Amino acid sequence: MRKIALAASLAAVMLAGAAGAQEWEPAEAELLTPWADDVTPEEPLPEYPRPQLTRDAWKNLNGLWDYAITGRNDNRPASFDGQILVPYPIQSALSGVGEEVNQHDRLWYRRSFEVPEDWNGDRIRLNFGAVDWEAQVWVNGRFVGEHRGGYDPFSFDITNALRPDGAQDLTIAVWDPVDDGYQARGKQVHNPGGIWYTAVSGIWQTVWLEPVADQYIENLRITPDIDASTVEIETHLASHADAEVAVTVLDDGEPIVEGTVESSYGRSSITLDVPDAQLWSPDSPHLYDLEIAVSQDGDVVDEVESYFGMRKISLGEDENGRMRMMLNNEFVFQYGFLDQGWWPDGLYTAPTDEALRYDIEKTKEMGFNMARKHVKVEPARWYYWADQLGLLVWQDMPNDGDHIGPQDPDIDRVAQSARQFDREYIAMIDAFYNHPSIVMWVPFNEGWGQFDTERIVELTKEHDPTRLVNNASGWTDRGVGDVHDIHAYPGPAAPDAEEDRAIVLGEFGGLGLVVDEHIWQEDDAWGYRSYDSQEELADAYADLITELLPLIGEPGLSAAVYTQTTDVEIEVNGLMTYDRRVTKLDPEWLREVHAPLYEDPPTVETLVPDSRQEAQTWRYTFDEPAEGWEQPGFDDSEWDEGPGGFGLENTPGAVVGTEWPTYTIWLRRTFTLDEDVFERDGEFALHIHHDEDAEVYINGELVAEFEDYVTQYKTVPIDSAARQALEPGENVIAVHCLDTEGGRYIDVGLALLEW
Repeated sequence: MRKIALAASLAAVMLAGAAGAQEWEPAEAELLTPWADDVTPEEPLPEYPRPQLTRDAWKNLNGLWDYAITGRNDNRPASFDGQILVPYPIQSALSGVGEEVNQHDRLWYRRSFEVPEDWNGDRIRLNFGAVDWEAQVWVNGRFVGEHRGGYDPFSFDITNALRPDGAQDLTIAVWDPVDDGYQARGKQVHNPGGIWYTAVSGIWQTVWLEPVADQYIENLRITPDIDASTVEIETHLASHADAEVAVTVLDDGEPIVEGTVESSYGRSSITLDVPDAQLWSPDSPHLYDLEIAVSQDGDVVDEVESYFGMRKISLGEDENGRMRMMLNNEFVFQYGFLDQGWWPDGLYTAPTDEALRYDIEKTKEMGFNMARKHVKVEPARWYYWADQLGLLVWQDMPNDGDHIGPQDPDIDRVAQSARQFDREYIAMIDAFYNHPSIVMWVPFNEGWGQFDTERIVELTKEHDPTRLVNNASGWTDRGVGDVHDIHAYPGPAAPDAEEDRAIVLGEFGGLGLVVDEHIWQEDDAWGYRSYDSQEELADAYADLITELLPLIGEPGLSAAVYTQTTDVEIEVNGLMTYDRRVTKLDPEWLREVHAPLYEDPPTVETLVPDSRQEAQTWRYTFDEPAEGWEQPGFDDSEWDEGPGGFGLENTPGAVVGTEWPTYTIWLRRTFTLDEDVFERDGEFALHIHHDEDAEVYINGELVAEFEDYVTQYKTVPIDSAARQALEPGENVIAVHCLDTEGGRYIDVGLALLEW
């Protein structure tokens, strides 16, 4: 095994660990976050790991464990290689190991523990937040269970394997094929590069013990109904034995309603009124607490605490008849980060709970109200902080399997692979159903592992009818689900409006800036667009938001996702560096830039149509014209005449009316404006699709310049100089476009934006 790249280290600390005292320090890493100094082997991630079903009694098993790497088919090793800090994955610096494993390896863990004396007589459960990917567990040499799935929590009753007293031996074997298997893996690969990152294997979330009675609550399912002002609480009990379940709803610590129900075959359901309900939203993330007690023969045998938010997500028409994503029955534009959830020192695992919270705090501080958790599932405490701080979440299913292109049919999976996807996907939904922050499930991204799309959408709706479903974020939309989602880099862009689904921009932006001494890798660092200074980045970002605004009004965009929260490995298109030490743009400035997104969207009235719906006639030439070609009085009678747009077929987003075979083109067009247009308090904008560089003149005045290319039409407000150039009656718009490589296209129209 080779070591992960080395560059920096932390101070060593001493402790008596699982296999005796030894000096411990993290493996060296390219970057460390500010919280790395707070990680100690005595108590890593000490917080209770399951905040929506809590018990007072529990024992954290995080800390130093013995580890070994053997062949996949080898038995438990007689000796171990060293110590690893759980729950940080073995490839990470914070594990203290920093080694790779592959599909031919098996990763072994071992530690001892003691059961607290006051737990005598209880059933003892061993809980795992997540282990990637296949885990087999032994206690005192006795096999207690196996689990497959890298993202969902699981547990085993280990009572019958325990010794009467003293030290207990815990052994875990993990196999993880990473990108050589069919399992859900997200962006993990053996050979990272581009948008693919370092692999993660083994235990990567908290491991803990808890005592329970013979009858106890295994799971809760909490469903608010803001229209009826009620909440339904379903309890799933461990056995079918008779029991009584008492539920109390509290607000700010004060009980407001309670009820009791008898369980039947281990299930109970009770619906309680929530009077004068305070609704949960990003602006007011109000949460109610729950206390639930299970009794048998008059004795309380289990008590847990939980919480919920009164929140509704749905589709509905706005006042203009556009289909929108509705939050609590009102249209709220959702604008957020593409959030990868990676850390340079912990990879999948945040160094501390404070670090986990920090990303959400910064997201809110910058004026975002949403995050799309991208092909990764977080520990439950991340969603807890999203609930507490008020962040809407689109939750992706981590991808697996083969990838398909935009025009390809769904993958025909083998049965074993399909069953595993279904199991892990439903486990994810079950595990995080109760979090009010999650408003949409996203089973597929950009054709990654996409199969049986219609069936998967139906499965999702059957299992969770309370949330929206995004059938495919990116380019493989199958016309089902609640939204049509496209990606456009740098964008922005929007799909055409639909009658029954909302339209969203699932990814755009990706503006890159290298911050020296805060990058993972000197060579090959990249963004979808790259800039040399914070000032250039700010200007480009502000332009994106300016262009995004009109799309909310027409065609009616409901949400947009900016790429991305932080840099990740060689990607430098985050608004924070990978180590979270530098925020590239001022958060207060960002809040001001974002504020108009949440106000009433503008109406967009087309004054001069482009050629998307109907080809528009232009004068054009491929030969450089005489001086003054852009002026109103220029004689273009010798130029050719033809329908727009102008370009090459197969250029993304192009609607070609006339082929453009050269590398440069000049266009002219005459149009008429009524005088009443100038009496309205509106802002002029261009509808434009350019590939690549374009100059636009109105009545001889240069009103806009565009560099590089886009893949969709966009609506771009133009400054006051354009308004001064326009006049009632006849006007001339003139365009010069230069193609340098790849696709080729130009088309332009004129609109009026009114708020």
